[in-house]
Amino acid sequence: MVCGLLLVVLYACGGATVERGGDGAPGAGAGTGGASRGTAAATGLPDVGDRLRSRIPAVSGQVLAVYGDGKDSANSTVVLYTRSDGGWERVRSWRGHNGKKGWTVRHRAGDNRSPVGVFTLTDAGGVLADPGTRLPYTRSAAFAAPRSWARSHWHDFDYVIAIDYNRVKGAPPNDPTRPQGEDKGGGIWLHLDHGSGTSACVGLSRTAMEYLLRTLDPARHPVVVMGDRDALRA
Repeated sequence: MVCGLLLVVLYACGGATVERGGDGAPGAGAGTGGASRGTAAATGLPDVGDRLRSRIPAVSGQVLAVYGDGKDSANSTVVLYTRSDGGWERVRSWRGHNGKKGWTVRHRAGDNRSPVGVFTLTDAGGVLADPGTRLPYTRSAAFAAPRSWARSHWHDFDYVIAIDYNRVKGAPPNDPTRPQGEDKGGGIWLHLDHGSGTSACVGLSRTAMEYLLRTLDPARHPVVVMGDRDALRA
């Protein structure tokens, strides 16, 4: 993202309609890029019901669970689990933020809600140098948030991990391709927290992002399971 640079940022983070002062990810679309269905369910993943557990690929050895405080809440708890002896072991947790209006199972671009679901995590990038991740990492100034946004948001995209939600796996996180169309949004990322709700992404502290970048391993097929607590338990 200066004219051309800004355009790249807007498309990388959710489409052409951007709410200034938002997190740069106005929308997200369900579908392409989500984790596979019909795979063996994991056992022992706390507060995640059969519907979503059944969508966790049998090969996945790492799950990042985003537990939203409520359907209309922007606050969440993020927990990393690893598979161990057929179950799941809690590794670390952090407080974070999701969409400023909460969660939805039928997201549309610009609704300021994060998508509920299970999605793979395959690509990373950001303004800063690779901190030592195993994920493919794209470093580029094009990730920088426009300086027209509130100062508190300027470093949101120092590090990002793409959530595979209406995007092409294997592409840089800011690739603008939306296989299911712009109306379903895209550019849904894990990124640095700015202290409040996002437009659809999940915001985490820099310490948390650095830890995840160094810990998530493509060989373990990491996924994110995300939603408000009631939707996760369903």
